[in-house]
Amino acid sequence: MASRIVSPNPHLHAAVSTRSLMRDVVIALLPATAVSIVFYGWHELLLVAVSVASCVLLEWAITRYLLKKPSTIGDFSAVITGLLLALNVPSTCPWWVLAIGAVVAIGVAKMTFGGLGQNVFNPAITGRVFLLISFPAYMTNWAVPGSIGEAWGSSVVDAVSGATPLGIVKEGLASGMTLDEIYADNGFSYLEMLYSNLGGSAGELCVAALLLGFVYLLVRRVIKPHITLSIWASMFVFAGIFYLIDPSHFTDPVFNLLTGGVMLGSIYMATDYVTSPMSRSGMVVYGVGIGIITMLIRYFGAYPEGISFAILIMNAFVPIINRFCHNKKYGRA
Repeated sequence: MASRIVSPNPHLHAAVSTRSLMRDVVIALLPATAVSIVFYGWHELLLVAVSVASCVLLEWAITRYLLKKPSTIGDFSAVITGLLLALNVPSTCPWWVLAIGAVVAIGVAKMTFGGLGQNVFNPAITGRVFLLISFPAYMTNWAVPGSIGEAWGSSVVDAVSGATPLGIVKEGLASGMTLDEIYADNGFSYLEMLYSNLGGSAGELCVAALLLGFVYLLVRRVIKPHITLSIWASMFVFAGIFYLIDPSHFTDPVFNLLTGGVMLGSIYMATDYVTSPMSRSGMVVYGVGIGIITMLIRYFGAYPEGISFAILIMNAFVPIINRFCHNKKYGRA
């Protein structure tokens, strides 16, 4: 007689799987990835390929030869880590730096804890922060994208170097300039920031492409909006308060939302199932914490950007948040 497993009710079934969810995240990242490759050219295509291949091959090797378990690369989680890692570095970054980042992201941040579902910190952000601390020269060598023809007709060394808007503002304020003077000298505009031809990581190139992916994830119900919207709201309020106090030395809320890695981090990394809270109230607490820490680093820290550090810090508080912020018990009103 065939053995059967009997478990207590309720018996719930959803027509989704880890593979389908991760596949949707990959699809959502495609617009931003495509824009970065189109405007940064061959070298960006190489970085994406190296990052994804390194993450997938490393997870396969660790799973098979160290953990002695069936391969998990079919769930697309390693592909997502590779894409996010590539989008979180400048287009001028050497390919071997991405390979090292993949070792940290997959080998240290993910597989050391046992693989998908057991890691404490987001793998892509862990790899990115490690590279920022270990290779600051490569990780802050920003390139301003030119025309499509320039991107595909020249090598990466011919790219025009330029600081990020956040870096330009921080350096300008440190030198005694006001925000009006900084904006006037650099011609910053909200429209330009939305589709952006400004310097920054490859994934920061086009906010519109990231928002398109966000809409896709919401429509497909892959993520809930609570974390992302909480980050945006807390940053908007925090920046708004300081902007009202001194608009000549504190950037306005919209500028802070459209610059840096806020969109990439708040949509695709802060919402990671494994490293974010389970309850809606917990998601809000988590998102607000990320937003406030990001703004504290931007306004008062040594780095012009803070979203990566903020997400990692709040990742560490997720177990505590889950302890005090619960979902309703099944069957309770």
